[in-house]
Amino acid sequence: MLEVVAGTGAMRNLIKRILTAALTTMVVAAAFISAPRIAHGWSESDFQRAPIAYPIPTGRDNIIGSLGSYTIRKGDTLLDVGRYYGLTATELSNANNHLDWWGPHAGTQIVLPSEFILPDGPRTGIVMNIPEMRLYYYYPSPTNGFARKGRLRHAAFSRSRVHPVVVYTFAVGLGRYDWRTPQKSWVVVHKTRNPPWIVPQDIYEEHLERDGEAEHYIAGGDPDNPEGLFRLELNLPEYALHGTNDPWGVGMEVSHGCVRLYPEGIEWLFNHAKVGTPGRFIYEPVKFGWRGGAIYVQVFNDMYNEYPGFWQYAVNKATQLGIMNQIDSSKLQKAIEEKSGVVTYIMPGPDPAAPPTTIDADANAAPIAAPAPARSTPASGAPASGAPAAATAAPAPAAATDNSPSDTEWNGDNGAPPDNNSPTAPAPPGTAMPVE
Repeated sequence: MLEVVAGTGAMRNLIKRILTAALTTMVVAAAFISAPRIAHGWSESDFQRAPIAYPIPTGRDNIIGSLGSYTIRKGDTLLDVGRYYGLTATELSNANNHLDWWGPHAGTQIVLPSEFILPDGPRTGIVMNIPEMRLYYYYPSPTNGFARKGRLRHAAFSRSRVHPVVVYTFAVGLGRYDWRTPQKSWVVVHKTRNPPWIVPQDIYEEHLERDGEAEHYIAGGDPDNPEGLFRLELNLPEYALHGTNDPWGVGMEVSHGCVRLYPEGIEWLFNHAKVGTPGRFIYEPVKFGWRGGAIYVQVFNDMYNEYPGFWQYAVNKATQLGIMNQIDSSKLQKAIEEKSGVVTYIMPGPDPAAPPTTIDADANAAPIAAPAPARSTPASGAPASGAPAAATAAPAPAAATDNSPSDTEWNGDNGAPPDNNSPTAPAPPGTAMPVE
């Protein structure tokens, strides 16, 4: 009888252990299944978003977009969050008191610097501001400086009957300090899908010394091709706008002079910017802006050290614009020192722009239209652990419905242009370029 009782107790313990183990396994499995909800994981499909079409301001006004906010989730990096909103980790970090790129604390609310002052000069074609590491594409743009057979012709773009009505903006990556992107005007002369890369000899030798091996040629579509899947060739030898096989290099100085866009950005630009589109590489580390009579400034790092006296450069520019007597010099000086890239009100008194409705940017939200021209201003002296408490959330710069037509044009030597919205569109004839 005692043996039976003892056996029964042992059986109960065994059953208890089995049930405990099974329950533990179920809990671990449930935690694993729900992990994406706890620690957010990003995928390439998350970034396939059309850019926002911002109406071009009228008169002297030159500010588009609005500030937003985002609450960091477990597993987020500024690289992923920035790319999702068409920004870069550099822009997010600079706007949030140099927040850590890789390990921002979950629950931290950050400012999305999705408000921009348009660059000086004609609002036409493609304008890329080097210190800002950002490109602006005015749509539609004239292409009457380019003949169908690929020959440039003299033409006055200003006389074109085509007048841009919206502007798109894209983050870019640029050349290292020793491979500076030049300040020049240019024209798109060709477009290539799956561009091959002929490695220039100096780059080949650099890679050989660094890695112990190197290639002279990388085929188009190869995962190791640094030009990505799309390339817009310019009439500047060895320079182009292209994609990348390393999206996190956007917002950094890592290329050999060319302009890199996120894969989704270059694909959209490839499908919309025609051959013959004019463009400019400019260098404008300080941009002054207007909205309804109020004056703002947006300041970036003088990455090529073009202006050793940076404060004096800003003062001279404000003086030339005739606004120095309208601004608060202490506000301007603070903006110059911080170089946050955030559009900042610099007139005396509080910012007259009414803050937008508080809506926290949600990466799972459905795409919304371009935000209204309202703004929120982050308070100064924000702690490194998060965004300023005074900042309110603007409508997220999520993708707007892309209603603009696909109007890709080839160089005229290959018949009718293919349908670039089709994934099976044939690649245009093109030659490899020694650019990267």
